[in-house]
Amino acid sequence: MSVRPTRVRRLRIRKAMGNAALVGVVLVAGGVYVAVQKTVTLIVDDGRPEAVRTMSASVGDLLDAEGVVVGSGGLVTPPIVTALYDGMTVVVDRGLVEWMTTTTGPQDVGVWVMDGATTSQHQLATWYAKDWFSAGEPAGRSPVVAASVVVKGKDHDVITNAGTVRELLSAMGIAPDEDDRVRPSPRTPLHDGLRIRFDEIRFVTRNVRLPVPYTTYSRYTDSLDPGQIRVIRAGVDGLMVERTRFKLVNGRAVNSVVLSRSVLEEAIAAKRLVGRDHATYGTQVGEASWYGFAPGDGLTAAHPWLPFGTVVTVTNLGNGRSVRVVINDRGPFGGRIIDLSDEAFARIAPLSQGVCQVRLAW
Repeated sequence: MSVRPTRVRRLRIRKAMGNAALVGVVLVAGGVYVAVQKTVTLIVDDGRPEAVRTMSASVGDLLDAEGVVVGSGGLVTPPIVTALYDGMTVVVDRGLVEWMTTTTGPQDVGVWVMDGATTSQHQLATWYAKDWFSAGEPAGRSPVVAASVVVKGKDHDVITNAGTVRELLSAMGIAPDEDDRVRPSPRTPLHDGLRIRFDEIRFVTRNVRLPVPYTTYSRYTDSLDPGQIRVIRAGVDGLMVERTRFKLVNGRAVNSVVLSRSVLEEAIAAKRLVGRDHATYGTQVGEASWYGFAPGDGLTAAHPWLPFGTVVTVTNLGNGRSVRVVINDRGPFGGRIIDLSDEAFARIAPLSQGVCQVRLAW
């Protein structure tokens, strides 16, 4: 973002230009103003050098006479208040640098932001920035250093007279809070070549609506051919809300934590008849979870209604892995069809996964 020169800075430039013109008048004998024609070389935006015959008294007057407009981000060498003399070369770059200040930062700290500058342009701007700082706009701090700043993922080459990382960021209009990340520490003294990184970190909490998968209950019958299926009631997914906290780094979510869950609509289980093949008594499809304090030892599980002691084969539909468990507890309640002991769940999926889609057979 371009920052226009402050009113104080504009007045100082005009005063300096007026003083330069006044000096030219005093030097003329008898108090009569005599304009002296000069030939200077003018280079604008890396264009071809142009010989200009002019009677302008200063660099600023020359640019006005030639219709060269320099915005707040431009660079003129030598500075516009410099008196012209015959044979001088004036270099103008109207888009090389951007001057940035902040009313909340130290009043004597400034920053030149050099985005995409060539090496020669960078050296030229370094010389000009040192001349500018030492001239008192701003009030001049020593030394002037060149560094790079990565602001929310975007690289900036900078020249500054700030003394520390904190002062530099403040002059760029950046005020990190306790969640933001600054490397190196804001207290670090600046030196040439230092690379600084600022990442904005925010935490937001949102309600995320998620479906609750329905479970399927199967009843086996001899009235159907083996393997034949007749749907008695179609299943309907439920709906729940997870209150989730997201960590955003430079506006992008990098981590999330579920704070709470609440069911808005209960899932409706599907019911079906399956032709008995006399090899399996019953099956069920749905989500399996695990819990760490299951009663008993080894491969056990909790089920809402299967009789204690029932041996159930649990197959992970995602990878085909199976485990046989013994039902010795009640639960889960709220959509999932089985709670496995941690040892049993680890046989079919990583514990960090938490839940998986399974088929039960008993």
